[in-house]
Amino acid sequence: MQGIRALGLAGLIASTPAMALEQGEYRFNGFGTAGVNHLGGEGHGRSFGINGQTTDAWRGDQLSRLGSQLQYGLTDTLGVTVQGTFKPEQDTWKGNLEWAYLSWKATDGLTLRAGRLRTPVYMYSETLDVGFTHPWLGLPDEIYSQVQLSSYEGGDILYTLPTGIGSLAFQVAGGQAVNRNLFAMDDLYDIDYKKIFAANVSLETNDFGMLRVGYAEADIDTDLTAPVVTPGGTTASVNFLSLHRQKGKFTSIGYQYDNGTWVSSDEWTRNNTEGDQQGRIDAFYVMGGRRFGDVLAHLTYAQLDEDTGRQSSWTYGLNYNLAPNLVLKSEYKRVDTSGNGYRGTFVESAQETFDHAVFTASNGAAGTPPRNYDGDIISVGVDFVF
Repeated sequence: MQGIRALGLAGLIASTPAMALEQGEYRFNGFGTAGVNHLGGEGHGRSFGINGQTTDAWRGDQLSRLGSQLQYGLTDTLGVTVQGTFKPEQDTWKGNLEWAYLSWKATDGLTLRAGRLRTPVYMYSETLDVGFTHPWLGLPDEIYSQVQLSSYEGGDILYTLPTGIGSLAFQVAGGQAVNRNLFAMDDLYDIDYKKIFAANVSLETNDFGMLRVGYAEADIDTDLTAPVVTPGGTTASVNFLSLHRQKGKFTSIGYQYDNGTWVSSDEWTRNNTEGDQQGRIDAFYVMGGRRFGDVLAHLTYAQLDEDTGRQSSWTYGLNYNLAPNLVLKSEYKRVDTSGNGYRGTFVESAQETFDHAVFTASNGAAGTPPRNYDGDIISVGVDFVF
C-alpha cells in the first residue's frame, strides 16, 4: 500500500485550495524525475516526442526534471503559491515559473485564484511534471504532445460540492499565454494563446474512481516559417503554417481508478484548430494495472488519429516502490504509424517536410517520398517527492 501513501504525498504538490493554510503557516514540497530512455527499431537515427529528446542515444533530458512548490498563508483565507521547475526544452535546460498565484478561500467550497496557473487542458494538467501522480515515466505522447502549453496568466474559480457518493468539483478559467514556445519541425517557434477559456467538472467517488470532463479554447497566433533548399538548389524561406486569431478547441474525458490493488487511467481527447490544415485530431489511451505488494505491473494502449494517418502504441510497465516517496519505473513502448507517409510524433525537420510536399505536388518528379516510422522505446528512471 506504499503507492497509496505516495500518491497522497504527491497530491500536496497539486493545487490544494481545499487545504488552506492558516496565517503565517507555510508548506514546502519538492518533486522530480531522474530517468533515461532510448529509441530503437526502425526509428533508429530519428528523434521522437514533444521536444524531440528521445533518440537512438541513451539520454535523460526527455524524462528528467526537478521542481519545488511553496505555499504560504497570508491570512486564514488568503494564500500564495509558487511552483518552479528545472527541465529541458528541446536541448537546453532552463528554469520555469509554473505557478505564481494568490488564492482566496471565499467559503468552504469556493476558491478564487489569480496569477500564473496551470492550463486545465488535460486530466493530469495540474500535476504535469509530478511523476508520482501517474504510473508512467512519461505521459502518453499521443495525447500529451498536442497542446504544448503548461501555464497561463489569468484566473479561475473552483467550486467543490460534497455528494452522497463523493465530491463534485467545478473549474472555470480564463486568461492568456503569450510569447510561449512551440516545438515543430525540430525547432522552436513563437506562439501566443489569447482569450483562453476552459471549464471542467470532475466527480471523485468513494468507491468507483474519478471521472473528469473538460473543454478549453483559445485564439492562436503563430508563424512557422523556415529556410529550406529548393529543388533548384537555392535557399528560400517557406511558410508552413500561419495562424492569426484562429480558434483552437480541445475537449477531453478522463477516468482514474485505484483501490490499492487494481489501477486504471484512461483519457480521450478531440483537438480542432481552425486553419491549421490538419483537420480534427482524435486520441485516446486506456491503461490497466495491478499491484503485487510494492510492485505495479501495467499495460497501456494509446492511439492518435489525424486525417493523414494513425499512430498507435503499446506500453508495458513495471514499477517498484523503493520507499513511500520513491518509486523505480521501467517501461517498454512499441510505436507504429500508418497512413500515407504519416509520421505521428516522430520528428521531421523543415527540410524533410518541404521535400515530402514537393514530392507529392510534383507526382514524384522531385523531392523525396514521405514514409511511416516505427520504433521501440526503453525507459528507466525514478520518481520522487519530498
